[in-house]
Amino acid sequence: MSFNLTGSNSDVEATDALARQGDDSDQMRRGPLTMAFYGVISAMFFVYIGAAMAAAYGTLNAFIGIALTIVTYALINMLLTKYAIANRTTVALFSRTILGKSGAQIATLIFALIAIYYAVFEGSIVAYAFQTAFGGETWMWYLIVVIYSTPLVIGGVRRFLDKLNAWLMPLYWGGFIIAAIWAVVQYGYNDEWLTHQTPQLDLAMGGPGWLATYAGYMGIWIMMMFTMDFAALGKRKDTRYHQRITFGPLFYIFAYGVNGFFGVFLTFMIPGVETSETGIAAGLVQMMGLFGLLVVFASQTRINTANYYLGAANLRIFGEKVLRLKLPNVVWVIITSVIIFLMMLLPIVQYLLLALAWQGVLVTAWVAIAVTHILLNRGKRQEHAAIGDEHYRVFNRAGMIAWLVPTAIGIALIQFGGGAGATWGPIVTAVLAAILYAALRKTTKVDTALIRTINVD
Repeated sequence: MSFNLTGSNSDVEATDALARQGDDSDQMRRGPLTMAFYGVISAMFFVYIGAAMAAAYGTLNAFIGIALTIVTYALINMLLTKYAIANRTTVALFSRTILGKSGAQIATLIFALIAIYYAVFEGSIVAYAFQTAFGGETWMWYLIVVIYSTPLVIGGVRRFLDKLNAWLMPLYWGGFIIAAIWAVVQYGYNDEWLTHQTPQLDLAMGGPGWLATYAGYMGIWIMMMFTMDFAALGKRKDTRYHQRITFGPLFYIFAYGVNGFFGVFLTFMIPGVETSETGIAAGLVQMMGLFGLLVVFASQTRINTANYYLGAANLRIFGEKVLRLKLPNVVWVIITSVIIFLMMLLPIVQYLLLALAWQGVLVTAWVAIAVTHILLNRGKRQEHAAIGDEHYRVFNRAGMIAWLVPTAIGIALIQFGGGAGATWGPIVTAVLAAILYAALRKTTKVDTALIRTINVD
């Protein structure tokens, strides 16, 4: 049968039948997929960022910003989940339509580098926890963390960890509950964690602290990309379940709400804990000894399997498409691990907030374009693995302009706008990207990157 994919809105409706081809037999069952994605909840980064926002903007502002963040993430990811499952589309496949096939490779490389960056961060926390407990050279613990993490993302071991996550999750949450009780018993209770304020900050930040907190969490809109890649593995019959449970509001209540609470509480309750990337992990080990080390090790090892996996998977796509390198998956995992180790040796963790801000504008622009595209094409299925790269333009003008121009403006605001620029940079980027993409779509004759007829037997 033949489908005419010239890029017009009427023609792409014909791809509905193509997107529905095949059954769900090769897709993941909802339980294992939920457990695989919920491993991300145990990222110590989510604990840290809640504490950092409370320390910077005040506890009340931080909790308001986190609540708004949960609502925003839930709404966007419910939309992306439905679309990814219906179309079997990943970030790499979807980006071909909104950016063109070469533009998609840029997005894929950025996704890979961000996943690698998070692997560096989470791995550094584990290494620092081991160093706090046992001493030794930092580089040695970095190497040990990378060596034991690498096999965990290969084949059957990774599938085993997805099952093991059902046991690791209680250890993670139980560990933090015990830590909170331990801190009160050992150091006594005080209400500073609930009453901490930062007066006269609103003017410097260009708005209230809750807005600055909200903008800070926009720096991790990379979770939208994580959602699309994971959701593409789901069964269509489980769509509503995944929208609500796996990738929707329940996940972010735990990831940002509960983790943020523990981060704020422990930071203010444990004397001497620094509001830094490694401060909370060190505080847990110093207070709880080997049990604290076990909590950090188990939780960070599990989350890092997702970072290594997504980093290697997207690096492989970039290498095959752009560099024409056809290598086994295990080789890409090893390459990714080497990159992670070398980056660990750099003082990269010290620049976490700056990196968050830069990646924030890159990713928020992409997410804004993706959401706008999906809303403009409701009921029309276009992105799926059945369409080859040869059917796409090199660059999609509307998508590339809507991505690059707002990104440049957002970075300029962050770099030269001071506190106000940091607050408004990601917000302006997202709004401008959505408006630009919608406007360019309406003013160009060809509004998608699809270019010619394809035949599917």
